Amino acid sequence: MPSIVWFEIPADNVERAKKFYGDLFGWKIERFPGPQEYWHIDTGGADDTPDGGLMKRQQPQQGITSYVGVSSVDESAAKVEKLGGKICMPKTAVPQMGYFVICQDTENNTFALWEKSENPK
Repeated sequence: MPSIVWFEIPADNVERAKKFYGDLFGWKIERFPGPQEYWHIDTGGADDTPDGGLMKRQQPQQGITSYVGVSSVDESAAKVEKLGGKICMPKTAVPQMGYFVICQDTENNTFALWEKSENPK
């Protein structure tokens, strides 16, 4: 059964958000290497407990996005549309990790589909 495998928290002030979540939950938050400003949130749970990411807010209305693991983002995205949802960002590859699609449900909530793949193209 599909479950949440990752989450992203947007922040107006990343340092303030890092302090808040670090102090509140004891999460370790460290910047991912590379040119993009993106921080990994280590929730400290077991391997089946999702970790997350922290990033600068891109749009004023941007909220937390949950990533749901699926066997095929193509099939699941088609099902989203069949059920009345929308695709906000098409299938996108994350090198050496997998693919994601950003969707919107029938209540205007944003979520993402995630397909793990070691060699996405």
